[in-house]
Amino acid sequence: MPLKALALNATLKASDAKDPSSTERMITLIDKAMAEFGVTTEVLRLADFNIKPGVTSEEGAGDDWPDIRAKVLAADILLVATPIWLGQPSSVCKRVLERMDAFLDETDDQGRMVSYGRVAAVAVVGNEDGAHHVSAELYQALNDVGFTIPANAVAYWVGEAMGSTNFVDLDKVPKVVTKAVDMLARNTAHLAGLLKAKQYPGEGG
Repeated sequence: MPLKALALNATLKASDAKDPSSTERMITLIDKAMAEFGVTTEVLRLADFNIKPGVTSEEGAGDDWPDIRAKVLAADILLVATPIWLGQPSSVCKRVLERMDAFLDETDDQGRMVSYGRVAAVAVVGNEDGAHHVSAELYQALNDVGFTIPANAVAYWVGEAMGSTNFVDLDKVPKVVTKAVDMLARNTAHLAGLLKAKQYPGEGG
């Protein structure tokens, strides 16, 4: 059964930025690894969109979130990829999580959130410690709004604190990162296939 993934690139750089995105490089690695398992990935760079602040699925005229939300729910896999800023996920990443808070009340007639049956994975890049903290924040938030987290569903790279080398600048991807990417892709595709074939039971199911 073919699987679809949506990767949300939460870099603060828009597509027309002069500097390349380390987050984009990590997504490219994961996309290639997941393709080995028949997963096709669409990538959205969040900084290119007007995602209004709020916690509902629609926040008025000019809000790009409803279209992004539709893509999230049309995918079997959601990859949230963020840089580390001030030890935290990026601001656009947090905004997306806040908008998905609406899923808590958007349920079917069996009490299942609209996001049920979809799996989520995380990618983190930065020049400081904090990858575990950031992934923990994202894991909890994504689980709260109905996504399922596979085993080892994070790939990250952090450079020297206050250093000037970014992930995108590396001549060669470290083996430990490649191994993490491969585990993320393998486990995420496997779990997504299982959930696509058999949804969670609903209330009284």
